[in-house]
Amino acid sequence: MTPDLVFRDPYVLDFLDLSDAYSERDLKSAILTQLQQFIIELGSDFAFLARQKRIIIDNEDFKIDLLFYHRGLRRLVAIDLKLGRFKAAYKGQMELYLKWLDKYERKEGEESPIGLILCAEKSQEQIELLELDKGHIRVSEYLTQLPPKEVFASRLHKAIELAQVQKDE
Repeated sequence: MTPDLVFRDPYVLDFLDLSDAYSERDLKSAILTQLQQFIIELGSDFAFLARQKRIIIDNEDFKIDLLFYHRGLRRLVAIDLKLGRFKAAYKGQMELYLKWLDKYERKEGEESPIGLILCAEKSQEQIELLELDKGHIRVSEYLTQLPPKEVFASRLHKAIELAQVQKDE
């Protein structure tokens, strides 16, 4: 079991019934209201631990949006929800969260924590340059509405091609 097998991209969150204009707070509230369906969309083996997990570093408060445990990976999973396009700065924020979780929350026998940054849009070149596919941080898009059939088919075709290339490497 590897993180690449666990995390999908994109996540379809159409069941949240969000309007065209919403805030991160609206997104978090909708997910918590529909937590069972959100976990089903994430995939099996996820267990919900906390929302807005408060951590203190150098007397400064930080909050991890959602904290899960994945039974198959045997590790904590921090999820950070972002509106709009992925930004490189999100990596540093997530690294800080993961280091804190590793130091203060990881139990004996567990693997190092992993992070998922859920954005409305990915920045593929930034993600590649930051080599996020090689570390403990993953970035996925979320969709609040199902895409048109043609877009969905195109993305599925690209995902299959990418999977084939990775298999051949």
